[in-house]
Amino acid sequence: MNEEILSLIDVYGENLTEKEYITDPAIARDNEIKECILTLLTPEKSALLVGKAGIGKTAIVEGIAYRIQKGEVPDALKGWTVIKINVASLIGTTTNEKDTQSKLDAIIREIVAREKTILFIDETHLLVNRSGGIDFANLLKPSLDRGLIKMIGATTQEEYETYILRDRAFLRRFQKIEVLETDKPTTVKILMGTIPKLEKQIGVKINYKPFQIEKFMKFIVEMTDEYKRIYEVSSRYPDICLTIVANAFTFALYDNEKTVTTKHFYKAICNCKSVYSDVLQKEIPRFIQEFQEFIKGENVNLDDKG
Repeated sequence: MNEEILSLIDVYGENLTEKEYITDPAIARDNEIKECILTLLTPEKSALLVGKAGIGKTAIVEGIAYRIQKGEVPDALKGWTVIKINVASLIGTTTNEKDTQSKLDAIIREIVAREKTILFIDETHLLVNRSGGIDFANLLKPSLDRGLIKMIGATTQEEYETYILRDRAFLRRFQKIEVLETDKPTTVKILMGTIPKLEKQIGVKINYKPFQIEKFMKFIVEMTDEYKRIYEVSSRYPDICLTIVANAFTFALYDNEKTVTTKHFYKAICNCKSVYSDVLQKEIPRFIQEFQEFIKGENVNLDDKG
């Protein structure tokens, strides 16, 4: 009896086109998605998303997978699969460089053998030889050159300049797509659109009216703007805000309650660790002032900060 052949894609990869999406994972990123798709449709070119941490580079790739699911892509991309490979996990599985190299080589062969497959590698800079170790980029270059692999990479601007720009031969296979931090109104829109996903994932609902929810979201966006964030500790929009909103949901879960209320937003804000302490000292009284009608009506205990 033949033994089943182990698929390294199944071990180290995630099929983003088979993932369940409650809502569009890439709200307000239509321009970046269009630019990425146009690049993928260009012969012998792959896309490289470059931007700061926490601004939604992975969400853009998930947005492409989501649109493939729904058939909302050009005919040339319909039926394609997006496979995310965790290179950091692959590298960390062994100290044997030959073993690691053979695994990545096998993954590349698997991708080439599959039809209509897009390879997504986050932290693309890890592919580039930085300290005399394995040069994973060299393994990919022949397949990228011949158009056997279509790839989407993602990295930060700093890592792009420090590592990827040094390997011009690898770089020329890619079209750089800059991903900028969203502005405040767009971030509010993203938060509003992500709430159904949080409700499904965490099992807690928000029963406020949309305009009331939007008021909470606007406050969270305003309290985390650029100059209030702890330097090099927190992420940017929208990730920094999504963390606070998710924490409000988890405080409700911790309290064994089925709905997120003002007290849970209050606790999430009081326990926020991504803005400076002096900022928080100003934002907590502002929250109490702006939401005093909610606090009074719901009898929120302001001494209970979580």
